[in-house]
Amino acid sequence: MKKSEDQPKKGAPAYMNTYGDMMTLLLTFFVLLFSMSSIDVAKFRAVIASFDGSIGVLNGAQTIEENTSMLGNGIKQFPEKKNKEDLTQQANRDAEDLKKMKQNLEQYVQDKNLQDKVTVEQNGDEIILRFDDVLLYDTGKADIKPGAIPVLNTLGVRLKEYLGQGYRIRLEGHTDNVPIRTNQFPSNWELSSARAIAVAKFFTDEMNFEVSKISTEGFRDNVPIGNNSTPEGRAMNRRVEIKISKDNRS
Repeated sequence: MKKSEDQPKKGAPAYMNTYGDMMTLLLTFFVLLFSMSSIDVAKFRAVIASFDGSIGVLNGAQTIEENTSMLGNGIKQFPEKKNKEDLTQQANRDAEDLKKMKQNLEQYVQDKNLQDKVTVEQNGDEIILRFDDVLLYDTGKADIKPGAIPVLNTLGVRLKEYLGQGYRIRLEGHTDNVPIRTNQFPSNWELSSARAIAVAKFFTDEMNFEVSKISTEGFRDNVPIGNNSTPEGRAMNRRVEIKISKDNRS
């Protein structure tokens, strides 16, 4: 079998030996120069001193300060971060406003003879108006009864005032644990949501509430306030709640 003439030779190329020797001689040369040199301390300090004042802002030059129109005014336009004391004072004012709102709503409900139809409570930073579903809807339906319209209209007058004062409302629908399966409402999820939406549409369509300040939620039987094992408890759980809170959205 004929041996190929193009087979490369093994090992490093020949020029690498010469290159390595040259690098070694250069290194030796610079080490020798360094060992023979001496540092003039006075000249070294003079060189260092020449940099003093030449890096950064020179003496006598103008700087950008907070009172200049370029940067200062822009910084002042940012809102100042509230400290803990300011936040605590604001929280106390909000709590006092909610307390007064609850008292005013209780008096309003009593003046309008609605105390048997609507209850007023406070839970944390929310005021809750609670209706029994018997007042608003027929069993298994989400259409508001004609007899409930005057009640919603009367309350809506006061609620609309609060929306204009920086509050918002959330409508929550709740059911008992008795399941429902119809074409319109396959489960209590749909029924509870539809009932909350029906009240919201009344406020927006009939009373011109601002849509962006109203939201709805359906909770099915997940948040009971009564015992679902008794007829009285199930009746308590079938309800619609209007929750009023401060509108903190920016």
